[in-house]
Amino acid sequence: MADWVIKCSTLFKPLIERLKAIQLEQPVIQADETTLQVINEDKSTCYMWLYCTGTDAPNESPIPNIVLYDYQNNRSGRCALAYLGDYSGYLQVEGYQGYAQTQATLAGCWAHARRKFKEAEVAQAKGKTGKANWALNHIQKLYRIETRIKGKSAQQKYQVRQTESLPLLNQYKAWLDKSVLHVPPKTALGKALGYSLNQWQKLVRYVDDGNLAIDNNRAERAIKPFVIGRKNWLFSHDKKGANASAILYSIIETAKANGLSPFDYLLHCLDHLAASPNDV
Repeated sequence: MADWVIKCSTLFKPLIERLKAIQLEQPVIQADETTLQVINEDKSTCYMWLYCTGTDAPNESPIPNIVLYDYQNNRSGRCALAYLGDYSGYLQVEGYQGYAQTQATLAGCWAHARRKFKEAEVAQAKGKTGKANWALNHIQKLYRIETRIKGKSAQQKYQVRQTESLPLLNQYKAWLDKSVLHVPPKTALGKALGYSLNQWQKLVRYVDDGNLAIDNNRAERAIKPFVIGRKNWLFSHDKKGANASAILYSIIETAKANGLSPFDYLLHCLDHLAASPNDV
């Protein structure tokens, strides 16, 4: 069975390369990565990298919905550089410094910034309201704007963000600069403040281009099926199996993002490749 899956996945390599070429032409790519155990690899922990464009639902974006997985046996930024090449558009990520090795312009993730303050809120004394609550409420104002402009054109989003989001961001930055002076850096609140300040230029970048999202949740949702699947099959036997998983997950998740039945789409691709193997 495993050998058949590997042989089957090789048939899709030209299609994956074509999808990758289209993806690298887009103005924004979101990325994420997760661990993967591969038995016959020297590294104790390997990684499945994820690169996606568009949205995870059909007809919601003019940018093609493409989800591609890339297996690597490490988490070095060189892996992202090898995949992206000379891509110089926006790359939206959660803050991992390895992505800085690419030529892309990095954009941050407000969901991660919010998560840090949520952790700080939990760490507060029970029933107490403090700086973490202020931050969460302020971030929620930014998200309310995004909810209201969902489905608008990139230009319309840009205009609203410049008018409404930018003043809120400036207010938030002033609060960060003041608050960090009075909070120990190793506390949960101090770490939340530090994350927002360290990531600030990336966090505010979304107001510069309407094609950008406020967060990296698109990539997190795209990689979730692999994470859930990993809980069942646990590991890959070797590099060939991991690469086969990357190819098949790419086909299936791209099909789902475009409102297609994965099973029917796989059959369609196999029939097409059998009839015209050089036409992808």
